[in-house]
Amino acid sequence: VRRTSEERSIMSLSIAAGTKKGFIVERLPKDKVRARPSRRKGVLGKRVKQVRSVVGEVAGLAPYEKRLLDIIKMGGVTAEKRMYKVAKARLGTHVRAQRKRDQIKNLYAEMRSRA
Repeated sequence: VRRTSEERSIMSLSIAAGTKKGFIVERLPKDKVRARPSRRKGVLGKRVKQVRSVVGEVAGLAPYEKRLLDIIKMGGVTAEKRMYKVAKARLGTHVRAQRKRDQIKNLYAEMRSRA
């Protein structure tokens, strides 16, 4: 019995072993597939952003954040590096320290533009 190439490929795919084992199914089109909730993890929502901004306005800066602000106000050649080192000591990780340094720099720039 001669089989066509399509039949041979179907037969080879219907074997229950190997990387392409299992029942042959049609893939869903991209517009029908929804992203898993786990893919959203860590994305900042509107409500959380609003709450954090209100808390920041009411509570003000933490003592170490005030120290970072003082360091940048003093200026100097190594101000950013010193800011990073203080933030790293308080926050523990490289990325968090960089983010906090940038946040305080933006806050300082905003304060200067207001004045």
